[in-house]
Amino acid sequence: MRTGQQIKTVAPKPTEIWRHRHILDIDDFSREEIEFVFQTTRAMKEVLSRPIKRVPALRGKTLITLFYEPSTRTRLSFELAAKNLGADAASLSAPASSVAKGESLVDTLSTLQALGADIVVMRHPQSGAPYIATKYMEASMVNAGDGWHAHPTQALLDIYTIQEHKGDLKGLKVVIVGDIMHSRVARSNIWGLTTMGVEVTLCCPPTLLPTGLGGEHSQLPPVKIEHDIERALDGADAVMALRLQLERQQSGLLPTIREYIQLYQLNQTRLARAKPDALVLHPGPVNEGVEIASAVAHGPQSVINEQVTNGVAVRMALLYILAGSPKQ
Repeated sequence: MRTGQQIKTVAPKPTEIWRHRHILDIDDFSREEIEFVFQTTRAMKEVLSRPIKRVPALRGKTLITLFYEPSTRTRLSFELAAKNLGADAASLSAPASSVAKGESLVDTLSTLQALGADIVVMRHPQSGAPYIATKYMEASMVNAGDGWHAHPTQALLDIYTIQEHKGDLKGLKVVIVGDIMHSRVARSNIWGLTTMGVEVTLCCPPTLLPTGLGGEHSQLPPVKIEHDIERALDGADAVMALRLQLERQQSGLLPTIREYIQLYQLNQTRLARAKPDALVLHPGPVNEGVEIASAVAHGPQSVINEQVTNGVAVRMALLYILAGSPKQ
């Protein structure tokens, strides 16, 4: 078996295009860097299409997932991505670790560093936690979701899925419907999509829109805001429904879930306002019958399962790139 040749043909090596030691968000990614990730992702999808879906590109590397919140898709896809590339993968669930006994984040990271972690994938309920973590780690840090702030790998797999179907992204109209204020997925997608030249429209109740969005001091790039879902969906190339967290109604941000369904659920009638070949996306987990109708979630325009599949390939690409990047 010509192992060296297999590694060589997996994907292009990181070049001067790539500037990142960590992946904390994509608000500072260039269009060229995103395209580089997608180019590498296509190579990883070729690997995943083989009878044996593994290559030894990351043999000798250690990846540890550190999750302070529950996760199914993100956590499993990172662990599968690492194993597919030949890395050693270990998992640490904070509630079942010494964190439950009062161990601090810094102490936990020091332990992971001492164990020889090369890459740490962390999900944390506090926005900004991964940025703090980088100050105490020699390993590369990948943000798997921090509070309401960012979920960069989810955004990359979402954008990649759209590109697979639509080709050139520039000039496309993508509508994001749902709880924008509390969505780290929405924030990262807004940055990534606008960087790729996509026209982004946000649609939600005014109470679920981030304060100051579109103003002089907005912390997000310019987007369109439309509170009427029918008008928002007119001519859309892709629609992303966000999970409605039911606690929002209890906090007084929504009158009732029934009213939200009546005004903002993505159903077949409303989807008909978009282009006939419009894609339907959802980052999961899906509340069927709430933010999205079952017929739409499982309909012919849905690419929700493709998002899950592409998540493994995108994360393989990112791990491969990080492992080959010089430490800054």
